[in-house]
Amino acid sequence: MYKLIALDMDGTLLREDKTVSQRTKDALKAARDKGVTVVLATGRPIEGVHRYLEELDMLGENDYVLSYNGSLVQKTKNKEIISKRTLKGSDAIYLYNLSKELKVNIHSFSENEGLITPKSNKYTLVEADINGINFKEFNFDNIDAEDNMIKIMMIDEPEILQRAVNNLPKELYDKYTVVRSAPFFLEFLNKEANKGTGVELLAQHLGVKREEIITMGDAGNDLHMIEYAGLGVAMGNAFEEVKKVANYITDTNENDGVAKVIEKFVL
Repeated sequence: MYKLIALDMDGTLLREDKTVSQRTKDALKAARDKGVTVVLATGRPIEGVHRYLEELDMLGENDYVLSYNGSLVQKTKNKEIISKRTLKGSDAIYLYNLSKELKVNIHSFSENEGLITPKSNKYTLVEADINGINFKEFNFDNIDAEDNMIKIMMIDEPEILQRAVNNLPKELYDKYTVVRSAPFFLEFLNKEANKGTGVELLAQHLGVKREEIITMGDAGNDLHMIEYAGLGVAMGNAFEEVKKVANYITDTNENDGVAKVIEKFVL
């Protein structure tokens, strides 16, 4: 029997208009009524998921969220942190200098300053808008090397970002978890942080076994958790690399793919 379901949001739980269908809401409620823990596992900060947590009634004593692609695992009600894996200001400075060489834009989520970018750009505006947060322009040369950075992102038009990806130094992949969460977002996380380790840490906290977990996602940042789970599910609209590692491929996010998995395997 499955006891934990971890859901990506954009491209998975959410339809293209960023809403959750009634069928999906009903399936989630029915699973939770059976005692299954349902968590959102997202690249967003907790502020960017709050309205969905509210809408889905996931702000109780025993509700959790994986934010920043698993860098933070916390309770939704009081934001108590179960696990935290971050980067340093020195990483932001290093990646900023690299971004100048690669000619791409960059921004970072700083624990102290929030969303910061050396200069305002289209995709930092997109990030701020998606999450309902503000950002500030900040001189990255002045970042304190010891400051905590939750994640750092290279952001740009997909073809410009792809060129940068093709030219990333190979050692970067040894130093960071590197995930492409959208065609215009490339994320750098603590080497030990990803949605898979986030799900694993939460499962340990809850006493849930690996084979009792379902994860669902569509993009590169979902790969780790789809590989980790007893039942790793790719959406019908998922990247090919995600479909390749999944145990099961469901319908698309527009056609209640999440609800169909819960109805088939849980209810």
